[in-house]
Amino acid sequence: MMIQGATPIAGQAPEGTSSRDRILFAAKHLFAKEGYENTSTSAIARLAGTSESQLVKHFGSKEGLLEAIFDAGWAEMSYSFRAIQDLSSPAEKLEVLLELILTALDRDPELKELMLLEGRRIRKEGRIVLLTRGYQQFVQVMDSVLLEMRARGELRDDIHIDAIRSGLAAMFEGMMRDQVIAVRMGFPPTYDSAEVKKVFKVVLAGFVKRG
Repeated sequence: MMIQGATPIAGQAPEGTSSRDRILFAAKHLFAKEGYENTSTSAIARLAGTSESQLVKHFGSKEGLLEAIFDAGWAEMSYSFRAIQDLSSPAEKLEVLLELILTALDRDPELKELMLLEGRRIRKEGRIVLLTRGYQQFVQVMDSVLLEMRARGELRDDIHIDAIRSGLAAMFEGMMRDQVIAVRMGFPPTYDSAEVKKVFKVVLAGFVKRG
């Protein structure tokens, strides 16, 4: 129990949080700080103030727990995806979608680190964790906007939609990953989210059909 007025311990959820959410909270913190492979389920349970049996009950395994963290993150972001539907310009929809994700991840540095450093790795169980329901929904949103651009004659016809989406997503993801590495290891990039948005616009312009 947290003593009133005491400084919260890093990775501990607010008092009154359910055991499931405490486990998610603790795991996100430890995975981001120590790395997925270096974090044990016993350490997560200890920080969460619960047992490993509760972790297994709720998530099945450590990989299931990481996947649940990603799903929760994407679920929270997906609420804001609906806001782009009111925009008339498909290109603007993509730019706002990017901005929403940047803002959400900047607010949650631990989730940002996990998605960018741990999300693409293939685990011992052989599954690619990042391909969660939330991520697939994000891909569907991007595809629908790109298809709208093509239907309006705004997108080049000589490049497959999947290739365009992968190119845009990979550029966006790569720039954010370099930001995380820069913080962790002093890697050269020092640009901010505003620069990521500028580069995204430049790359997107390359896929737009010339008048």
